[in-house]
Amino acid sequence: MSTVKNFTEATFKQEVLESDRPVLVDFWASWCGPCRKLAPVIEAVAEEMGEKAVVGKVNLDEERTLGAVYQIMSIPCLMVFHEGKKVEEMVGVRQAAEIVAALNTYV
Repeated sequence: MSTVKNFTEATFKQEVLESDRPVLVDFWASWCGPCRKLAPVIEAVAEEMGEKAVVGKVNLDEERTLGAVYQIMSIPCLMVFHEGKKVEEMVGVRQAAEIVAALNTYV
C-alpha cells in the first residue's frame, strides 16, 4: 500500500499547510516523462520518512488552481512545506537521498 497521499485543492490546506510535520509535495502530470521517472523515488522517500513527514502529490492536470497559486513553471516540481510555509523547492528529477535530506532539515 502506498504511503504517498494525493493532495487536492479541497485537502491542501488541512493536509499540507496545517500539518504538524514537514510535507513534501510533488507537483506532476501523467504526460510528463520525468514525472513518471520520479514516481518510484517519491514512493521510496515516503517509505523512508515514515511518520516523520507527510509525502504527497498534486496532479496539475486535475488541480490547476494549486499550480497557479504556487507558480509551477516546470515539472516535476517538489516543494517542502513546514509550519504552513514553503521552505524548499526542487525542480526536475532528484535522488531520494537529496529529498530525504531536505525533509530531515525540518523534522
